Amino acid sequence: MIENVLAQKNCSAKIKITVKSIISVGLVALAVLLPQLVHLALGQAGGMRWLPMYLPVLLGGCLLGTWWGIGIGVASPLFSFLITSAWQSPMPAAARLPFMMAELAVFAAVSGLFSRRIAHNGWMAFPAVLLAQVAGRLTFLLLAAIFQGIAPFTPAVIWVQIQEGLLGMVLQAVLVPFIVMGLRFLLQKDRQE
Repeated sequence: MIENVLAQKNCSAKIKITVKSIISVGLVALAVLLPQLVHLALGQAGGMRWLPMYLPVLLGGCLLGTWWGIGIGVASPLFSFLITSAWQSPMPAAARLPFMMAELAVFAAVSGLFSRRIAHNGWMAFPAVLLAQVAGRLTFLLLAAIFQGIAPFTPAVIWVQIQEGLLGMVLQAVLVPFIVMGLRFLLQKDRQE
């Protein structure tokens, strides 16, 4: 979506990269900060229920497209892990990190596939988010099944976690598209003036 706006403004490649980089850094920072705030307010269970890191990643895919979204999806849990490890309380846990990076990369890739469609029709953010959520969670479940012999969790454990996070997924399935549509409206309004 952002790519379309920048193209319509005839921005140079350097400006496009700069704008997308700034948005990406902001979304990764939000993906690191939001879980900390949720855990602070609601404890460890709050993170599993509300899945706060997923929201900025879904936004990144919808706004920036597949490749920039994948970067956000991979960087978010990695930077969160690196920063929180300094306090001896890594989030996500080291054993979960590669699985979460893969899951969030899928979230961003799938939602990113809809980015151009969202630029033309904001309502496309709804299927983008829903399909991304299903694909991402299935990826995590599949990886847990493949690596259950060496990973500290099984598909059954991940299935329980998916069920625990259902409320957060539903909230994000509504919230993210409305945020995207609101930003789309503001960007189009800016273009018309």
